[in-house]
Amino acid sequence: MPPDFARPDPEDLADAAAEVVDCMRVLGKSGSNIVLEALGGYDFVELEHYPPGDVRDPETHSQFYFHAHPASPTREVDFGHFHTFLRPAALPTDAAPAELPGNPVDRDPAGVTAHLVAISMDRYGRPTALFTTNRWVTDETIYAADVLIPALPAFEMDVAHPSWPLNRWITAMMTLYRPEIAALLRQRDHVLARHGSAAAGTDVLNDRALEVTSRQSIDLETKLAEVRHLAGLT
Repeated sequence: MPPDFARPDPEDLADAAAEVVDCMRVLGKSGSNIVLEALGGYDFVELEHYPPGDVRDPETHSQFYFHAHPASPTREVDFGHFHTFLRPAALPTDAAPAELPGNPVDRDPAGVTAHLVAISMDRYGRPTALFTTNRWVTDETIYAADVLIPALPAFEMDVAHPSWPLNRWITAMMTLYRPEIAALLRQRDHVLARHGSAAAGTDVLNDRALEVTSRQSIDLETKLAEVRHLAGLT
């Protein structure tokens, strides 16, 4: 039976859950939280990346940043969110960008990113939702869900800048919510295909009317209870 890349085994889920809780606990005990760690003392300005220059792991080819968008009638309002990415070197060697009009398949690979998911946060540093976006939002190169899902385990922020607890937390979140992320990527592909069919001749990937392509609210306490149940702890 082929491996189910979208579903970590229960032990990995339990480890990820413990990591998420511990990082938030230690930061809270120290008078900080996940959002404050990302801001690093900078004033919070819409659309600016925090930390400046993003966080990149040169070995795992993972990347993320935190920011906020201006209010929009087409998007749920959040305090801010993390955008997470993999670079092509983290994808299968035969991976190719999706064949979609407007997808920049010929760009320099050194500048290419594939967006995985965004993690919405409240002002207290708690995760509230996951969502995917259209290509224009992050200037990514779109790869199909079937390419990205097997690569999800490759996302790891094994660097200390700007915050070791923050980097460990976001790595663990990507494991803890991998099934949801996989489902959102599949839904994104469906939405892009449907939108393209309904608006023939439109550059769908650069259509400002289509910003968020899939979204799911999350509740961390509920997720932790599910993991405890899977691990036989309840």
